[in-house]
Amino acid sequence: MARNVQRSVHLGRCLCGAVRFEAQGPAKWTGWCHCESCRRHTGAPVSAFAGFEREMVSIRGEAFSRFASSPGVQRGFCARCGSTLTYEGERWPTEIHLHVGLFDRPEDFAPQGEAFSEERVAWVHLAPS
Repeated sequence: MARNVQRSVHLGRCLCGAVRFEAQGPAKWTGWCHCESCRRHTGAPVSAFAGFEREMVSIRGEAFSRFASSPGVQRGFCARCGSTLTYEGERWPTEIHLHVGLFDRPEDFAPQGEAFSEERVAWVHLAPS
């Protein structure tokens, strides 16, 4: 079973490599999100995120674009290849949430919880971590 690893540096990138990032230390939390906005942003039935304090994440390469998907919410994506990258919201003003699939080692970020489970697609069944 995969567990969140306490590595000191986590690297990741978008599909084309134009946007790269480095996250320092362990994630504050990891989880699945079932909300309709995440589904539409990613095109996937569920999203997996790792949350970090914004000051622990540095973006390298090209700056990514942001879209205001709802009041107080910005979703990041690569303007070159379209990869979904981030969630940032007023509800967690000091955090940046990175999609787990972007990390070079996504296995280090097994989701530990779920958000908006009432919006779950009926055929999605996740095994507990």
